[in-house]
Amino acid sequence: MGELVKAAILVEQNAPLEVTEIALPDELDYGQVRVRLSWSGLCGAQLNEIQGAKGPDRYLPHLLGHEGSGVVEAIGPGVSTVAEGDRVVLHWRPSAGIQCRPPSYDWDGRTVNAGWVTTFNQAAVVSENRLTRIPESFDMRLAPLMGCAVTTGLGVISNEAQVRIGESVVVLGVGGVGLTVVQGAAMASANPIVAVDVHANKLDLASRFGATHTVRSAEDLHERVLEVVGASGADVVVETTGIPALIESAYELAGPQGRTILVGVPPKGKNVHLYTLPLHFRKVLKGTEGGGTVPDRDIPRYIALYEAGRLELDSLVTAAYALDNINDAIDDMRGGRISGRCVVELS
Repeated sequence: MGELVKAAILVEQNAPLEVTEIALPDELDYGQVRVRLSWSGLCGAQLNEIQGAKGPDRYLPHLLGHEGSGVVEAIGPGVSTVAEGDRVVLHWRPSAGIQCRPPSYDWDGRTVNAGWVTTFNQAAVVSENRLTRIPESFDMRLAPLMGCAVTTGLGVISNEAQVRIGESVVVLGVGGVGLTVVQGAAMASANPIVAVDVHANKLDLASRFGATHTVRSAEDLHERVLEVVGASGADVVVETTGIPALIESAYELAGPQGRTILVGVPPKGKNVHLYTLPLHFRKVLKGTEGGGTVPDRDIPRYIALYEAGRLELDSLVTAAYALDNINDAIDDMRGGRISGRCVVELS
């Protein structure tokens, strides 16, 4: 049995995570890398996993987390893109390197499953292609943002929606990803940029990130948004919540040749109802998988933008928790009390 490290385990759906100790594997397999974690992000994807949004979980108990930062401690056979001592971002999108066999951990004689990357544990065995090296100068507390929130948000604007100067953009749901979509739209010189959310604290932050208008989601959502973007609808609408009614609203708010990009995923069995005729006449509706990001290509570019003062990250992190308090972080995120992105300290 290998070294014991603290971890938060999903043992039962719709229940708090169990913070305990697990044993790391004794040896690394082909393409595996052992990373000592510094920080992890907390994403809506983990809330969906806990709640079983995609249906019954066949892999319980298992580890969670898909965006983090850490230092490489050891590399397995065949690994060539990272080395011991490298500072890295952990991300869920595949990148350069080997995709390994997922690891498993021991918990008092019980097997704990894990995917190619997990970040709610103080040390993790990660697939080589879920790691990207970062400069020594880059803040490890901010680095998890490059694992999902920033890469997804900027990728949606640049790769998926391909926003052009002066186009109107509406963002439904301005959490960590939505705020980055707003910032990306501002960087692309979109106008107007309308942020929509139920929480006033998130809308206040969206204004700081470049939203020209904010709307509290309510019964007059369509009327309020169309007053800003024009009666024909927006050029681009990005939906981040996965709420079926808001997915329908996003599609309806896009103009006759508008692009609707879906980031959020509705719970299994919760369908949406759309009139599809406009799709035959250049209206676009598409889902995105992480903004189409290629981590080893895009993360260095985004870090360079941050270091040049062109990309704001510091104020995107609005809450930090210890691993022992991760269930408090989850509750606060569900309750809308975290304006931006939440990070969990692991070191």
